Amino acid sequence: MFSRRSVTRISLAGMVAMAAAATGCGVMEKQSSLVAFTTQLRGANEVPANGSPGSGSVDAVFDTSTNLLRWKVNYTRLTGPATAGHFHGPAAIGANAGVALGWASPMRSPMDGSATLTAAQAADLMAGRWYANIHTAAYPAGEVRGQMTVVRN
Repeated sequence: MFSRRSVTRISLAGMVAMAAAATGCGVMEKQSSLVAFTTQLRGANEVPANGSPGSGSVDAVFDTSTNLLRWKVNYTRLTGPATAGHFHGPAAIGANAGVALGWASPMRSPMDGSATLTAAQAADLMAGRWYANIHTAAYPAGEVRGQMTVVRN
């Protein structure tokens, strides 16, 4: 039986392999430019924290050679329908920031997306200064949140 963490790592490894294959270049060469990120979305991570029963995750792969970010979002048990989702930054853990990159509407789980980042956005993401946030009517400033962190093997 796989733990949730091992399943996340398996899916991230698959995302890295898919991203490398999609570029048309050799996997070994391209993997050096791919960085995997993940976060767990919780109400306790919001600033200020809230008691939401919701939870979720965001897994992403960033290609440092093209600045292409691809992500997958899953969430459950929110207090109502998600009204918006974003990456916010630049901000350290415990700080709030404006929207750096919005997600497509309508919000649903699971969902995925991609975007080419600016140099400034890429630098903030790589420095750990981006967080993911899902908003609802009950929590318009954000119901669940998590800081994007590099996956370490």
